[in-house]
Amino acid sequence: MTTVRLRFTKTGEAAYISLLDLQRVMQRAFKRSGLPVWYTQGFNPHIYMTFAAPLALGQESVAESLDFKSEADDFDWSAGPALLAPCLPRGVEPLSMAPARTDPGEIAFARYELRAAGPAAVSALQAFKAYNEAPAALVTKQGKRGKVKELDLKQYAPVLDYKNRGDGALAVSLVLPAGGQLTVSPSLLVGWLCAHAPLQAHQVQILRTELLTGKMEKFR
Repeated sequence: MTTVRLRFTKTGEAAYISLLDLQRVMQRAFKRSGLPVWYTQGFNPHIYMTFAAPLALGQESVAESLDFKSEADDFDWSAGPALLAPCLPRGVEPLSMAPARTDPGEIAFARYELRAAGPAAVSALQAFKAYNEAPAALVTKQGKRGKVKELDLKQYAPVLDYKNRGDGALAVSLVLPAGGQLTVSPSLLVGWLCAHAPLQAHQVQILRTELLTGKMEKFR
């Protein structure tokens, strides 16, 4: 039995597909693709899938990860994306498919890009400067079982290094915890920025660009 890892995108309107719906989408897509996937035993056989570090609704990503199992020892998994792509909705694009190298439990961080374009870039610049000048950036994080915890975002992102992308858009790249022990959503940062400048959450695009291990290596 081999654990195979699919890396894929979730961009555009696909960012609003919930995890539960994405599971259904992938179940159907794999069945239509004809890929040699393993099905669970029992009354209701289905493809066993594990999604690593699921995103919040509305966030985009070019670094999504899904694990499934197969009993095919000699299948060329590099051909998998081409078989799967026609079965997926717009915005969900398979990037690679290969036997998994690392355990999802090793994921500890994620790299994100926050981007504001057009008139919102002016407000974003004000918000980024306010963050960098603030001694602390306190936010409230809703935990499991309804527990509320106060975090200082400065512990994880001391400074926002913003850059002009050349098309009038302003962007920030940052790394935040995204593991089992602690996950800090970039939406918490967006919320802080919107509270300190005339900026609205929908004007800031959140894009996850990488999943990283505790050693800051790319998750493969």
